[in-house]
Amino acid sequence: MFAAYAARIDPTHPLNGLELGDRPAPTPRPGWSTIHVKAASLNHHDLWSLRGVGLDEDKLPMILGCDAAGVDEDGNEVVLHSVIGQSGHGVGPHERRTILTEKYQGTFAEQVSVPTWNVLPKPRELSFAEAACLPTAWLTAYRMLFTNAAVRPGDSVLVQGAGGGVATAAIVLGKAAGLKVFATSRDEAKRKRALELGAVEALPSGARLPQRVDAVIETVGAATWSHSIKSLRPGGTLVISGATSGDRPSHAELTRVFFLELRIVGSTMGSKDELEDLLAFCANTGVRPVIDELLPLDRAREGFERLEAGEQFGKIVLTV
Repeated sequence: MFAAYAARIDPTHPLNGLELGDRPAPTPRPGWSTIHVKAASLNHHDLWSLRGVGLDEDKLPMILGCDAAGVDEDGNEVVLHSVIGQSGHGVGPHERRTILTEKYQGTFAEQVSVPTWNVLPKPRELSFAEAACLPTAWLTAYRMLFTNAAVRPGDSVLVQGAGGGVATAAIVLGKAAGLKVFATSRDEAKRKRALELGAVEALPSGARLPQRVDAVIETVGAATWSHSIKSLRPGGTLVISGATSGDRPSHAELTRVFFLELRIVGSTMGSKDELEDLLAFCANTGVRPVIDELLPLDRAREGFERLEAGEQFGKIVLTV
């Protein structure tokens, strides 16, 4: 079957390890389902895998891709939960939690095999491409906002780095939930798009906000860390799920953290139950993922290049 896969690890030039071509189709195994992929979306996780972060060389070649929507063996339209080993279903009872492609072949292929427990019904209101955007970036944003930041309608939130998948999802979900959303970006066009999606203000990175906020959604890391801490009200919460600019900020702002009693919460992906809630939220409210570009699977390299350059606003989706 045709697939986009990591053939080599290259920490400096990750796309040197990306190959497109034939790979073995999944073989049936007890407790697992084979899904015919209709759409799969790119994440920064895929670029990190090509750099060797979370993916060891002894696992190569590895088909990339965490997220997908498709059709199961019985013809049901489904969405995949990307966290494997979160329960004992389909894997050893003591297996550590992994994201798809850290250990098991991924979704950038005509077929993918996952534990049956990880398969959820796709709401008919969502297209395959829309549903394929939800299991990683949108689920991450959902958990960051409503579980770990515990914000409520009327609260204020700063979303750093408008344009990325998680940040874009946080703006849309926050607006739909009645939050006052501020966003930042170095790019004027991305700031304009953030306003169109519902941010009350979109400012250049590092700019002073008109008010301090209840929570910050942080995925950029070192470049925005100090600004994020300074933007919080006393007792506010910073939730971090990524560090695309690096994980070693020059100013940790520790004095401000303890003096203002700020909360810093790490967040990774989300649970199957949260994904079910997110699917229902989108189906019932009309909220839809922001799709930057749809590409056929055989043009996957173009999508990776766009993601690496940071040119996208929203999700890049590969169709099969």
